[in-house]
Amino acid sequence: MVLNYVLVDDPGTSEDAKSHGFLGEDGIMEASDMINFVEISGNETTVKPPQTIKVYTLRLKFLNEFKQYMNSWWVTKLVPSIYTVVFLVSLPLNIMAIIVFLVKVKVKKPAVVYLLNLAAADVLFVSILPFHIVYRFSGNNWLIGEGMCRFITAAYSCNMRVSILLMTSMSVDRFLALVYPVQSLPWRSMRRAWLVCCCIWAIAMASTVPILIAQQTKPLPSLNITTCYDVQDVKVAEKFQIFVYFPIYMALLYLLPLTITTFCYIKIIHTLSAPSMGGAQKRSRAIFLTVVVLGVFVLCFGPANVIWFIFFLQVSNDGGNVLYVIYIVSVSVSSISCCLDPLIYYFASSQWQRHVYTLLGCKREHTPLVNPTNETLETT
Repeated sequence: MVLNYVLVDDPGTSEDAKSHGFLGEDGIMEASDMINFVEISGNETTVKPPQTIKVYTLRLKFLNEFKQYMNSWWVTKLVPSIYTVVFLVSLPLNIMAIIVFLVKVKVKKPAVVYLLNLAAADVLFVSILPFHIVYRFSGNNWLIGEGMCRFITAAYSCNMRVSILLMTSMSVDRFLALVYPVQSLPWRSMRRAWLVCCCIWAIAMASTVPILIAQQTKPLPSLNITTCYDVQDVKVAEKFQIFVYFPIYMALLYLLPLTITTFCYIKIIHTLSAPSMGGAQKRSRAIFLTVVVLGVFVLCFGPANVIWFIFFLQVSNDGGNVLYVIYIVSVSVSSISCCLDPLIYYFASSQWQRHVYTLLGCKREHTPLVNPTNETLETT
């Protein structure tokens, strides 16, 4: 075997000193000393002449930790298994949803625009999951190049942000339709709905620019693999990710949408609870929709964002590597949102409900929601 120590005269020139195990820790032990560097290859042993060097144990420590954490059952078995189930369940459900929206329901109302875009985002997302499945099952070995790594990583991140913003937009649309049905009519137009969706896609794609412009692959010859995104530049992570990118992302693309969505559904339930509204069935549907949407926000997207934040705050601590593994698992769990989104279509669209029952050969009585002015209200 070969004892792989990184020997450099200038710490700043060490490629391994600049990187850290899956954004884990620097792990550098410096010692200016006269040593014999021993290289063992097969049955031959070579003792190099004494030299004054700084000994970096980063690579050896990093490789050991990478094998310990990233090659664990959690990362190479559980994560790709979750992705496989999500792919098999979500893809047909969301393709069916798109067909129903386009052929049966018709895109004639703002809410349908948001639901259609959400289904399209889910289909695009699950379409890239096979790349992640192969990557994790093969021991975190990326085989299709730097460009595809950047694209797949950016597309993965983009879906989460598009889903969050679309669910927020749906919440606002339902809030306006039920709480301010007349006053909101000029605002709830098809043109505005498509404009909002275009802005959402543009914002989500713009947020992935840091991923697209930075190197994401890292060859590890000693392990005979090339990682994708899992090994990053510690300096970039500490300076850019923590102090610039993540605070903006967390505030604008998670906490703010979560606050707006929670407020909207509380007001919706309060409005539907009024005696003049009637319809226990509609009230129950609104409550279930609230539970599903907030459940996706909190249970699917929440853990990944919170752990990501804690992880970046501890990039120099020993616990960073364990946190990154937890983060990888939590991100895979967030993909389950693609399987839950059809429930959002079901509870958000009475027309979608009726067509699903028709496809299943069932019949169900439809009860329209009536507001105090006796105007029939249907979000979709």
